[in-house]
Amino acid sequence: MPELPELTIQGWGPPARPRDATVPASGDGGGEARTLELAPYPDLAEVLPKAARRHLARELGWTPRSTRPAPVGEIRLPPSRLAEEGRQRLVDLLGEDGVRTDREARLRHAGGRSYLDLLRRRSGDASDAPDAVATPADTGQTAALLAACSEMGVVVVPYGGGTSVVGGLSGIDVDDRPSVSVDLRRMASVRDVDVPSSLVTVGPGMRGPALEDALAGHGLTLGHLPQSYEYATLGGYAATRSAGQASTGVGRFDDLVAGLTLATPAGVLELGSPPSSAAGPDLLGLALGSEGALGVITELRLRVRPRPRAVRYEGWSFRTWAGGLAALQRLARHDLLPDVVRLSDGDETRANLLMASGMGARALRGSLRARRRGAGCLLVVGWEGLPQLVRARVRAAASVLRDGGAAPLGGRVGESWRRHRFGAPYLRDSLLDAGLLVETLETAATWTALPTVYDAVRRALCDALGRPGKQPLVLSHVSHAYPTGASLYVTVLADRDDALPLQQWLGAKRAVTDALVAAGGTLTHHHGVGADHRPWLEREIGPLGVEVLRAVKERLDPNAICNPGVLLPE
Repeated sequence: MPELPELTIQGWGPPARPRDATVPASGDGGGEARTLELAPYPDLAEVLPKAARRHLARELGWTPRSTRPAPVGEIRLPPSRLAEEGRQRLVDLLGEDGVRTDREARLRHAGGRSYLDLLRRRSGDASDAPDAVATPADTGQTAALLAACSEMGVVVVPYGGGTSVVGGLSGIDVDDRPSVSVDLRRMASVRDVDVPSSLVTVGPGMRGPALEDALAGHGLTLGHLPQSYEYATLGGYAATRSAGQASTGVGRFDDLVAGLTLATPAGVLELGSPPSSAAGPDLLGLALGSEGALGVITELRLRVRPRPRAVRYEGWSFRTWAGGLAALQRLARHDLLPDVVRLSDGDETRANLLMASGMGARALRGSLRARRRGAGCLLVVGWEGLPQLVRARVRAAASVLRDGGAAPLGGRVGESWRRHRFGAPYLRDSLLDAGLLVETLETAATWTALPTVYDAVRRALCDALGRPGKQPLVLSHVSHAYPTGASLYVTVLADRDDALPLQQWLGAKRAVTDALVAAGGTLTHHHGVGADHRPWLEREIGPLGVEVLRAVKERLDPNAICNPGVLLPE
């Protein structure tokens, strides 16, 4: 069974410094106690250069302060509401080791990694933790678990890596029934590798790094690298229609799924028939993006490809955001997009340059100033594949970028981004410790609508979070490009209102979501709907679309036990 990461209530990363916290090892709150490591992340001074800290203080009107999270031992966790009779029934199905109601197991599965989730954990509130954690070993056990929970009226919330940032693990139930978190870590193996067909069959609890290690021996790769790559699971990717950093080239995760197995309270569905089928509507699409509301994904058949023999990452600089968008649009129109595309606006570029340290960073800042591009926009692009194809694609793209006014910055900039691309979640926790609001949101729009959506998002966030002497910092980038448009990913930082932190972000979230949808953006490009976005789902797919999804749920999950707090509006 894969080993769990250290218990933290902040972000995805391992603790930076140990701090003792005692929690029960097993049982219903009893048993021998042991020490877990829970640590505050490094002080901001340890992870951000002084220039970056000064920039944040000046831009945000923020004074750094220590706001450490509550120790694990002080987290408020209500007693499990799962009756002993119900617990024993699940034990009969999964075995004694397959069902846990102890404090540690429940805390590990309490919520995801949204700003609101982290605020609750940091304040010592684990009232939304599951009443039990179940770990089925296969599809049969999962189907039996779902059927039993449906009969008992127990809510089931699938748990992958716990990395949802839109309330996907909220477990909200209007009837306030007991809930069970279904952890799929016992289903985390490669079950078949079909090299001639470029297919791999895997369990949903497997994480991306483990799959890449297993595929390397066959000369293959999946190539799906979301920000949560180190902790998220393959089942979670499928359930949320994840997008990775190289999705412009290799496709989103839903493009990589050739088939899957979905266990539901009403039975088991086998979906997908590679390489392709015209046998009616594609039901595979119902499971992809279903976020646990229809059932639990228990097996995946994925499209893989040969490991790249050549890798090339490099940086470019545009004088303006509009110029960068125009160049990407031209690359897309002529089918010349790189595998990785990341265009930062001026604010994000400036922040990234200030956060970088070392002689290379200083040299880059000096070079940009000398070329009068200090206030420009940074583009990082990457290609992977056969050497001759990579060389040809690089030359073709470079010609378009130069014609669009871009200045080359070389391979060191691209390689630096590639080395540090999973670091943002770790930095986030240090920013939270210092009294900042830090959250992300994302959308997608056509090339025509994208500038309007960009302006609407910035305006809504500044209006909602700004107050005299204190303004938010809104950092934006394009991270996935398509022939018809692109995604927009936004990070917002503001001085946190320590008196009403939840209300501060909830008001901003409502305002910015209304604004981006009205401007022509999608409700979500890859984070998913979860609990946070479901009030707006009807505006995205229409009232009839919601009714179609509701009808499917009623057939597969008649007692509405499958993650009732997400996806479908009340």
